[in-house]
Amino acid sequence: MRTLAVVGGGVIGLGVAWRAAEAGWSVTLYDPADGSGASWVAGGMLAPFSEGWPGEDRVLEFGAASLARWPEFAARIDTATGVSVFVADATLTVALDSADVADLRTVAEWAGGRGHELQVLDRAGVRALEPNLARTVRAGLHAPGEPAIDNRRLVTALRQAAEAAGVRIRAESVDALDTLPHDQIVLAAGAASARLWPELPVRPIKGEILRLRHRPGVAPAPHRVIRARVHGRAVYLVPRADGIVVGATQYEAGFDTAVTVAGVRDLIADAEAIFPGIGEYELAEASAGARPGTPDNLPLLGRLSDRVVAATGHGRNGMLTMPLTVDAVLAQLAGTPLPEAELADPQRFSTAHPPSPLSSAGGVR
Repeated sequence: MRTLAVVGGGVIGLGVAWRAAEAGWSVTLYDPADGSGASWVAGGMLAPFSEGWPGEDRVLEFGAASLARWPEFAARIDTATGVSVFVADATLTVALDSADVADLRTVAEWAGGRGHELQVLDRAGVRALEPNLARTVRAGLHAPGEPAIDNRRLVTALRQAAEAAGVRIRAESVDALDTLPHDQIVLAAGAASARLWPELPVRPIKGEILRLRHRPGVAPAPHRVIRARVHGRAVYLVPRADGIVVGATQYEAGFDTAVTVAGVRDLIADAEAIFPGIGEYELAEASAGARPGTPDNLPLLGRLSDRVVAATGHGRNGMLTMPLTVDAVLAQLAGTPLPEAELADPQRFSTAHPPSPLSSAGGVR
């Protein structure tokens, strides 16, 4: 039987390991604490259209192709585990001032020109959809086809499915890929991937996030994902069964995952400007993670050598782009690359495409 090592146990690594085992591979996944990294600290938004901006056509194309795969992927998870991962079925981006309203119209025109229709709403239209939002909201951009998932429910379900399919999960660090004896290796170590393959242009981007628990008698959480910019800072509110996830700050801070007072302050203040009732919620958790960023906001997905396939660099879109990533990795392992994944070729930053060593100093922690 063909053997596969998956290095990294976030949603990308778990998803690849599960599906590869189902396809007949003998799979071992390596991660000292699988599911505990950036995948555990995520909002779960699947929003390639409303998060887009003119000039980001390749990012939009990749995200849209993956979003189209989500219904089938979610159904497969449900069949394997009995877990439903969706928590919202639409995204509403709101504007507080005239400049933000103009930006909403710009996004709507740009996305519409590429076949993705978004609806610009006036103040009354926003309140009809989400009556508990602040009265200072002036307009909204409604994306009914942009859902959200519960990231932690997804992590748990993927691990369950992987183990049921026969994946061996080893709570170990990998210090050098050439120590692994497997026929093929998938490098899915997120922001730490460059420690094992130094040529990869992937870096950690810190993000802080809050989990707020609903209390009796307070305003219910919005039914949709709510996105906005407040004082130039992006903020989002994603419903959960017990409350709301609020995110997310974004810093170039290396692998520092300490939650800062300023980060919590800004998230709460910005969220309250959009949804005033949030001040009565319980602050259940504040956490931070290191997202794996790349220079062009597209992942690094494809062959690095005849034995190593990269599946990393997903930035803030790891949840969105997971189904396409999993399909693309399995296609690479089968020797039939997916055309939809060509935009994410990890060799795109180098014209020479030099061979890379399998080992490097340091491990994945």
